[in-house]
Amino acid sequence: MKLLFGNKKEDLLSRLKKQDPAAQKVFYEQNVKKFLSVGKSYISDLYQAEDCVIKAFCKIFKHIESFRGEGNLEGWARRIVVNECLNFIKSHKTVFYIDDINPSFMIETLEEEVVFDFNAQDLLDQLPDAYRMVFNLYVLEGYSHQEIADALKISTAVSKTQLFRAKEKLRVLYLQQQKTMKNEHIQR
Repeated sequence: MKLLFGNKKEDLLSRLKKQDPAAQKVFYEQNVKKFLSVGKSYISDLYQAEDCVIKAFCKIFKHIESFRGEGNLEGWARRIVVNECLNFIKSHKTVFYIDDINPSFMIETLEEEVVFDFNAQDLLDQLPDAYRMVFNLYVLEGYSHQEIADALKISTAVSKTQLFRAKEKLRVLYLQQQKTMKNEHIQR
């Protein structure tokens, strides 16, 4: 898309800070798909994820003056999207954390040929909310366990446990998905 006022990010930022509707439209169109993908990675319901992204854009445009130019504007805005999703999840109190690792949760790795044909978002959508939040914050956003603990008001041990369980659950889901795909392929 051609910018209406040049091709410089600084110009876009200065116009965003002036609350220019054309600049807001350009920024929205450049980022809405990426930010919706971020929202979907935290909130499995599409409509709720869309609501969080819309609220995040409102906050981005309202508080654009607080962006000091340190780092990337899109990264700053993405963090607002993530925080909006976390606030939504916290406000709905749908997340429960379990402190101890259940040994029966551990399963043996199946010695099968690994095929990398899968839908990552579909696998993430199947994770319980607590697992998905910690996994996304750690793997996708690069938060440390201490930062996750502070953001979610949990201990670092709980953060580490949730990440471990998320990885194990993803592995199980992946293997189940591959087995299903293999069976479907055989039946054809």
